[in-house]
Amino acid sequence: MKATLTNYRQSPRKVRLVANAVKGKSVERAQAELSYMPKRAADPIKKLINSAAANAAKDGVDTSNLIIKNIEVNQGLVMKRFMPRAMGSAKPIKKKMSHVTVALSEKPAEKAKKSNKSKK
Repeated sequence: MKATLTNYRQSPRKVRLVANAVKGKSVERAQAELSYMPKRAADPIKKLINSAAANAAKDGVDTSNLIIKNIEVNQGLVMKRFMPRAMGSAKPIKKKMSHVTVALSEKPAEKAKKSNKSKK
């Protein structure tokens, strides 16, 4: 129950802000939060979570019972561009990309509480 997004054209530092906000939450809750989040990375991560949920549904898992087990943002390719500067020189600009991986799992079954009454 995984999905990956490669070479997303935004720096990993900015994408991690959105990813850490939804880590450990249920899929439905994460989708609701991402739809109102004002960050640019919110929409692609929402689509990625939907894709991972669709992959889980393909395997026969109940999608209402899924949580985001892990969401990982790594650095991808770096495009190098140059900006003209004073006296004919040039300054490098690094345009970073991100690789995002989402892993979903089912919620653990809730255990019944044992009574702690002492028997006399």
